[in-house]
Amino acid sequence: MRQVMIEGPRIVTVVEESDPVLADASSAIVEVSKTAICGSDLHFYEGDIPVGDGIAVGHEFIGTIVEIGRDVTHLRVGDRVLTSSVAGCGRCDGCDTLDPVTCVDGPLIFGSGMLGGGQATHVAVPAADFQMLTIPEWLGDEAALLLTDNLSTGWAGARRAEVRPGETVVVIGLGPVGLCAVRSAFALGAGTVLAFDPVPERRELAADSGAVPIEGDVVHAVLDATAGRGAHRVIDAVALDGTLDQAFASVRAGGTISVIGVHDLTPYPMPMLMSLFRSITLRTTTAPVHQTWGELLPLLEDSTLRTDGIFTHTFALDDAAEAYRAAASRDQGCMKVMLKP
Repeated sequence: MRQVMIEGPRIVTVVEESDPVLADASSAIVEVSKTAICGSDLHFYEGDIPVGDGIAVGHEFIGTIVEIGRDVTHLRVGDRVLTSSVAGCGRCDGCDTLDPVTCVDGPLIFGSGMLGGGQATHVAVPAADFQMLTIPEWLGDEAALLLTDNLSTGWAGARRAEVRPGETVVVIGLGPVGLCAVRSAFALGAGTVLAFDPVPERRELAADSGAVPIEGDVVHAVLDATAGRGAHRVIDAVALDGTLDQAFASVRAGGTISVIGVHDLTPYPMPMLMSLFRSITLRTTTAPVHQTWGELLPLLEDSTLRTDGIFTHTFALDDAAEAYRAAASRDQGCMKVMLKP
């Protein structure tokens, strides 16, 4: 098999590895047809998170099952499947809630050193019946890939923000997850979505989805648009110290901040006293991907939620180094990159 590796900051290779094998009777092997680069992968690529001697990356992938263990009952060889980026044991009371983050054994993430990387020709998937979903015939590859992580995360961010009909929502960061959060907020009934990103093309995509793009000083723009009160809900899809500061300053008293971006390893100095006096609710979320499938599939089938415009570039798996450079550039119209083994 071939596998994308990040060996250090901005060092990407494609290596030959032994084919994966079934870990146990509940696991499966997937031949990958499409995989994608996520913003979380860029934390490894850009050196925000150390990779040691190198890490096999990728947690967004779809493909065809080529081998299953004897205890797999809901899937068959030949099934076209998508796999949750976050995995659990599938047997405990935490996984019973369809949220592997609450797995008693602890959640595992593909392409993070915990499980094999999905940017590969083949991947071993543990607890296959729990981890994977057979892709409906009507669902395209791009939408299926987004259901492994990005769309589920954007949806979870909006749900955890408790967006209510008619409310004003701010989304900070309009990469794939942020754009999914914009569309999810509207699907939940938001009246106005104010959308910020320093990249003009990303603001244009948000505007095409119905959002009001804002530029310059985020806090001033939000306060101007809300008669000085602030937004009911703020979704931070970046989670830098600066964007978190913007979120706290942009949300109104009694409002909710929903953080779905991945912060770095440096602790954030949370403005605790201001949050207390203003009764701010702060939620941070690793998406319960499995939970979202039942909610999102009907919205995709009836076109309530759009997934167009998110994938903008496609590369062969062997051109992963070039693909990562494009994804990290965040300009020239590059929104999200697909890799094809």
